[in-house]
Amino acid sequence: MSELQYVFGLHAVRALLTRDAARVRRVTLQLRRDDPRSREIESLAQAANVKLDRAEGEQLKRLVGDVVHQGVVAQVEPLKPWTEEDLIEALRSRPDPLVLVLDSVTDPHNLGACLRTADACGAIAVMVPRDRAAGVNATVRKVAAGAAETTPVVTVTNLVRSLKLLQEAGLWVVGADAAGEKLAFDADLTGPRALVLGAEGAGLRELTRKTCDYLVRLPQLGSVESLNVSVAAGMLLYESLRQRLKGA
Repeated sequence: MSELQYVFGLHAVRALLTRDAARVRRVTLQLRRDDPRSREIESLAQAANVKLDRAEGEQLKRLVGDVVHQGVVAQVEPLKPWTEEDLIEALRSRPDPLVLVLDSVTDPHNLGACLRTADACGAIAVMVPRDRAAGVNATVRKVAAGAAETTPVVTVTNLVRSLKLLQEAGLWVVGADAAGEKLAFDADLTGPRALVLGAEGAGLRELTRKTCDYLVRLPQLGSVESLNVSVAAGMLLYESLRQRLKGA
C-alpha cells in the first residue's frame, strides 16, 4: 500500500469526498467547528463510510504543519500517476478538455502552484517531462494544497512526441512565448486545448516551440523579461476559463 498523504482545506477535502471518496481513509474536523461547510464535509464522509473524528486545532497543525487547514484534514491514498494512455482515454470522455503542459520546470514550488491553479480552472491533467523537471514530492504536495490529490500528473519520456499524441487526439497545442504572434486575450483558448509553458527565463525549448500549433504572449509593460512560470500559467489558465464561461 502507498504511503498515505494529508489533504487539508474545505474545498480540497470536499472535492475528494465528492469525486473519489474511495481513496479517503479518515477525515478529521476541528473540535467545536459547526457551520454549513463543515457539516457538509461530515455528511459526505458519513455517506461514504469514511472514518470521522474530531481534534483540537493544534493536533491538526501537527499533522499538516503551519498552514491554513480551515479546520479539516483528510488522510488519503495518493493519486495514481497517469500514463499517456490514461490521459488519452480521459480526453475521449471529456468535452473540450484542457491540459497544462510544463516544459523543463524544475522548481517544485512552481509545479505545486501550477497544479493548484490547474485544478481551479478545470484542467484534467498536468503533463511534465521525466528528465530535467520537477516531479511530485512533499514540497509539491504542500504548495498544491490538495490539488496534487485531485489533478493527475502525467510524466512523459519524450515531451514532443506526447504533444503530437495530444494533437492526434484533437487538441490544439498552444505555446506561451514572448514572440507569440498574438496576445493570449485575442487568441481562442476554448475547445480542446493544451497550454504549454517553459521554464522561467529559458522559456520553451526549440523543439517544443516548433511543435505548438501557435504561440501566444502575455502583455507586459514593465522591464522584467519574463514572468514566474506559475504566474504565467495562472494567467493563461484563467483566460481560458474566462473564455469558456463566457461561451457557456
